[in-house]
Amino acid sequence: MLKKVLIAEDQEMINSSIKRTLEDFGVHKADHVYYCDDAYSRISKAIQQGEPYDLLITDLMFEEDYRSNKLKDGRSLIQAVRQIQPHIQVMVFSGESRMAIIDELIVKQRINAYVMKARRDGQQLREALQALQQNRNCFPRDRSSAVAIQNAFNFTENDIVLVELLAQGHLQKEIPAILTSKAIKPAGLSSIEKRISKMKDALGFATTEQLIAYCKDVGII
Repeated sequence: MLKKVLIAEDQEMINSSIKRTLEDFGVHKADHVYYCDDAYSRISKAIQQGEPYDLLITDLMFEEDYRSNKLKDGRSLIQAVRQIQPHIQVMVFSGESRMAIIDELIVKQRINAYVMKARRDGQQLREALQALQQNRNCFPRDRSSAVAIQNAFNFTENDIVLVELLAQGHLQKEIPAILTSKAIKPAGLSSIEKRISKMKDALGFATTEQLIAYCKDVGII
């Protein structure tokens, strides 16, 4: 049963809308903050007081302003909160539509619900809250790891070989010789670097390590 909820969202109107929806579900203890650092502080203080939050609702992107913050986005907030309250329910309410990003949040961040800011998001928010009230997770209906990956990026056999070699610890500069020995083309270093960069960009990852971890999590390698 949801009794105490914290909303981390830097848009005032969205905060107000979520709070009204929560009230419809009988949740009258709903606090909101505009910064991830403040959300972490609120959750930490609530734990110390013996009155922890049941649910964290957070956006992924937060606009930067004059204030300096350690936690700059929703993903870093979720990761930090999981360290101090592992079993808190987490809902992401975001405009991010790339299924690869959503998949990563589900697999690695262990979120419990994802609602996309779009048409009919009010109805989807209510459906997600209903599910969480019943201790069920709620994700986009068209989410399926295998399908989502293919929609986000069309992995070729050569791509899979590249990721496998990276996962084995080979440096990019070592891979051309390995591909040449296997008669795999193109094997030039420039082509390899461009293909790896394209995979990361398509899936929304900043590092090769994230790409490798994701491919392992969803069974590509």
